[in-house]
Amino acid sequence: MPHLLAVSRTSSTRCDTFPFNVPTIASLTKLSFDAPVTFFVGENGSGKSTLLEAIACGANLPTVGGEDVEHDATLKHARILEKTLRYSWKQRTHRGFFLRAEDFFNFSRRLRDTQSDLQNIADGYERELSENPNDVGLQRARGYMLGQRNALTRRYGEDLDAASHGESFWKLFDSRLVPNGLYLLDEPEAALSPTRQLAFLSQMKSYVTQGCQFIIATHSPLLMAFDGAQILSFDDEQISEISFDDAPHVVFYRNFLRDPQAFTRRL
Repeated sequence: MPHLLAVSRTSSTRCDTFPFNVPTIASLTKLSFDAPVTFFVGENGSGKSTLLEAIACGANLPTVGGEDVEHDATLKHARILEKTLRYSWKQRTHRGFFLRAEDFFNFSRRLRDTQSDLQNIADGYERELSENPNDVGLQRARGYMLGQRNALTRRYGEDLDAASHGESFWKLFDSRLVPNGLYLLDEPEAALSPTRQLAFLSQMKSYVTQGCQFIIATHSPLLMAFDGAQILSFDDEQISEISFDDAPHVVFYRNFLRDPQAFTRRL
């Protein structure tokens, strides 16, 4: 059973400014989450990422890569929308995280800088210890800094930038998923090959059995194929639940793969 059961608008007042001028946002009254895995699907600009970001602001989960949801300038409009939402929880959880694919580069840079800073501080203590070898306080401080750096290295590796983008992304998921968490993901497939996407489905299946909930904005038919997932379409003026076979991206890919030249020769 999902942790977050529903979100609803406390006001249905229409206005001409973003994000309330997006049809799916303007018409939103209540959205129920009926499965542990829910996909937001639709064309760019349909409102799926905007609503996911607003939910992230309301859930106040840790972010991966960017600033926290209260201070991230790119979430300004999401915070405005969030103030009009009411949340229904079965059991509120503070485990999990919010991740946008584009924020991963910030995460990788911040991790590298933190590891470097901890090493530099430890080296400073090492130099002081050369002059005061019996200073227990310096020994403990150096050990603490190195311990923190080593903990980050064990969790994420020595250098995420040394791996491919997809491999680094995978290391993040593998190290940060925990039981009973709520995970809000915006287009995680951006960094994952088709085989990695299937592996991610397997990973999600394992964590769903451990009490996790996933709400994912995606364009990927591979991810949408998760067994028992709820698929919510943002392509019309109102958000509606659709089947996997009726998802526009699934229909498009099936038609394209059946006869690619029928599409490419029109370009």
